Amino acid sequence: MNLTLAGPPVAALTGVVPPLATGLAAGLAVAMPLGAIGVLLLHEGMSRGTRTALAGAAGVASVDAVYATVAVLAGAGVSAALAGHESTIRLVGALVLGAIAVRGLLGALRGPRGSAAGTADDAVNVLGPSRPLRVYGRFVALTAINPLTATAFAVLAAGLAQRWSSSADRWAFVVGVAVASLAWQAVLAVAGGLLGARVRARSDDRLRRALGVGGFGLVGVLAVVLAVG
Repeated sequence: MNLTLAGPPVAALTGVVPPLATGLAAGLAVAMPLGAIGVLLLHEGMSRGTRTALAGAAGVASVDAVYATVAVLAGAGVSAALAGHESTIRLVGALVLGAIAVRGLLGALRGPRGSAAGTADDAVNVLGPSRPLRVYGRFVALTAINPLTATAFAVLAAGLAQRWSSSADRWAFVVGVAVASLAWQAVLAVAGGLLGARVRARSDDRLRRALGVGGFGLVGVLAVVLAVG
């Protein structure tokens, strides 16, 4: 008796493997370089814990998935729409990141005030309430205006304009981007949470302040780099 696995379902599954793999690679390529969003996600985990940081990770991955969807649906039109506006996008992103860096640095440098038990973490809680849903929304907004993310997917849009013609291929690519982005952002969230737990266990306020200054300082450097082009 001859058994074959070359039926339509298997053939269809095999057909979406290349775009899925490309999506995984693209998602990691965009997510893995440690930029401002990655630094803020690490800081979220250190200051507020893994659970809250994972909400932020989901927010970042959601925007990456939306950008990937726009890239494969709109194709080269995305690049055409952004052409000539790169400097404006970069400047807006630099101003937003700069504001975040200044606010974060001021909060970290002020240090704990009042009771030592309750206010040490307040020095680094400079980005608003820590409820997971609000953190999710905040990281959605930060990622959406991040010019590095927008530029990366604009480049993808130009390259993918005519690459895949079927809807299955396009959605496989989007799924790959979303899975890869979420996986990497979750790694950052968990790493930040573990590091923060160690710092809190040691009750070392100076180390907490140093981590806050270092993290937001890096965000400030990235803002300056964006501003000068």
